[in-house]
Amino acid sequence: SDSPVMQSGSPRIHVFLADDSTAIRERLEAMLAAEGIAVDGGAGTPQACIDGILASRPDVVVLDVQLEGGTGLQVLKAIREAAPEVAFVVLSNNAGPAYRSRYLAHGASDLLDKSSQFDLLPRAVRSAFERSARRT
Repeated sequence: SDSPVMQSGSPRIHVFLADDSTAIRERLEAMLAAEGIAVDGGAGTPQACIDGILASRPDVVVLDVQLEGGTGLQVLKAIREAAPEVAFVVLSNNAGPAYRSRYLAHGASDLLDKSSQFDLLPRAVRSAFERSARRT
């Protein structure tokens, strides 16, 4: 295969960060980079996220429920329609059952609670990537 591989032999995963907090995006990028996961971009508003995701075509989008001026669900629905191969992991403070079922029903791979599951993100991103790679 022509895809760039890391020393471990696994394909490099490309991620887009959809979160309205620049500080959170920076923290996520540092955490993912430490795990060998590339962050190709990030944005805080639904439209900027949609545009950025469609431009960069990441493997996985890390998506917050609350975005500046809108919701992650707007992004999820738009991208599932335009680029169904992109996987989503939702990382939010709004991780209750209603949000979980709504986002999973619209195609998110996982929903993590920022307050208690932040550190599980790299594993969730890998899992979402592996599942989407098997789909295509």
